[in-house]
Formats: sequence, C-alpha cells, structure tokens
Amino acid sequence: MDKVSGQKRAPLTLYPPIDPFDQRMLEVGDGHTVHVEQCGNPEGRPVVVLHGGPGGGCSPAMRRYFDPAVWRVVLFDQRGCGRSRPHASVEANTTWHLVADIELIRETLGIDAWTVFGGSWGATLALVYAQEHPNRVQALALRGVFLATQRELDWFYGGGAGQFWPDLWARFAALVPEDERHDLIGAYNRRLFSGDRMQELRFARAWASWENALASIDSDGAHGEGPADYARAFARLENHYFTHGAFLDAERQILNRMDRIAAIPGVIVQGRFDMICPPMSAHLLAQAWPAARLHMVPKAGHALSEPGISAELVRAMDRFAAPASRSS
Repeated sequence: MDKVSGQKRAPLTLYPPIDPFDQRMLEVGDGHTVHVEQCGNPEGRPVVVLHGGPGGGCSPAMRRYFDPAVWRVVLFDQRGCGRSRPHASVEANTTWHLVADIELIRETLGIDAWTVFGGSWGATLALVYAQEHPNRVQALALRGVFLATQRELDWFYGGGAGQFWPDLWARFAALVPEDERHDLIGAYNRRLFSGDRMQELRFARAWASWENALASIDSDGAHGEGPADYARAFARLENHYFTHGAFLDAERQILNRMDRIAAIPGVIVQGRFDMICPPMSAHLLAQAWPAARLHMVPKAGHALSEPGISAELVRAMDRFAAPASRSS
C-alpha cells in the first residue's frame, strides 16, 4: 500500500538483465582502484547505483530496476569490496573518500548531473553525497533508510533486533566473552582485525550471517554461509565504518543538513517490518524533506529483493525517467 495515497499496488516485474557496455578499473588514489561499469543506454538519463554494506559490492541484479532504453546506469564497487582492490582494505577508506570517488567517477564519465539510487548504507552515502554536491543530483531514490546514528547501531548490535530473534542473537553474542558483550561492535572489531586470518574469517561469517538472516520478512533464520572473501570484506568494512560512526561529525548530521537538498525530488521506499533499518529513520527523513515521497511497504523487510520493495523502486525510476521529470 502506498503510504501517501493509501492505494494497493499490483505486483510489478523487474526489467530484464542488462549487459554492461563499459567496464573499467579506475584509480581513485591512496592505492585504491574501483571497479566501474555502465549498462543500458549510453545516451540515456544517467543514474549512479550505490550498494549497501559498507562492503556489500554490486551485483547484476541491481541493473534490473532501470528501463535499459531510458537509463544510462553506472554501478561501482566501493573501496575494498567486490572487484575493487585492495580487497577488504580499510586504509584510506571513509565516507569522505567514497564521496570523492563518486565525484571522480562522474567527472571521468563526463556526466554533468545524475540521479542517485541507493539502499541501506547506499542510502546513507547517497544523502551525504547529495548534501555535499547538490548541484550534481537530479533526484534521489532511497530504500531501507540508514542515517548512521547511534540509535540505529544500538538497535541492531545492542539487542533491539535480538528481542525478535533471540536465538540468532544469542549465537551472534556468544562468540565473544561475556564481559565484552556490552559492546559487540568493539568486540568483533578486535577479532576482525586481529591479523589471524582464520579468526577473522570465523567472526566475519558470524557478522554477515546475523545481518543476512534478518534481511527478508520471509526469513526463517536459516542462512547458508557465503564465500569467505565476501564475508571478510563485508564484515571488516561494515565494522570499520560503524566503529567510527560512519565518519560523520555529528549524531544527526544527515538530518541537520537536509536544508541543502530540500528542493531535490526524492522517493523513499521502506519496509514496514525492516529489522535491520527500522522505519523510524525513513519517517524522520521524510519529515525533514519536503520534496520527497515516502512509500511504506506493508509486508516487507529490508532486502532489495522483497517484491513490494522492488515494485516501488521500479515505479519510482519509471516516474523519474518520464519527460516531465527531466531537468532541462
């Protein structure tokens, strides 16, 4: 159901997979190179896709939210993850490095301004980027909003979500001694960066499994282990960012700077039963953003692949692609 209109929405099919027409490794400085790809229409309306995590990397499924005849889709793996190198590295890897990387990609590809599409951590990064470079952003499409506040971190790593999933929470917390469980982000940090690769992998898999098991509303709590290299990059980068408060200067930095993007059109798509990024953040963001529409999907969790989430995102991108939505 549309939060604004109250009307029920019919299911919507994703666009067919789009093959990239351009893939490259771009040197961004500090010893990092990032993988960048473009797909869709080379002459189309540009959109940059910001993946979650931090550390999640892009996947081919992320191309399917865009009409390939209309959109010029730019995807990239953020520093340290996916096909970017060095893998799992946290050196010179902060929010501000990523903002600079986005600008370098835009300039390298000769794009004047673009739509920004991001979910979870990708929504955080999209908002920070837009607030730094509002003249380069035509519109924002956000999903599963995360504002990088201590309140949100306490929810997911301090026992809030664990009250709904006590069995999985007990397993996640039990890996560290009881006297360290008051700060699981810190306890995991010491082990994810211990220099003992086997220990790092063990804790990386546990970190990734806790999050992945809660991503979907249909989850039964079971989640198979993914590739070790993926888990290590995902867990190390996510923990690194969360340990440092996403490298933001203030607890409410994003909300405090919404005046910078008040006139930029936006769509916020939020699962009502999102266990990872609870709806309060999306609600607060919508209240501070007069040009945005909030779509609260009634039976949905956090995952991009949730049918209701996917349908709203496709509709949002189709609306943004309409001639009336295009900037002159």
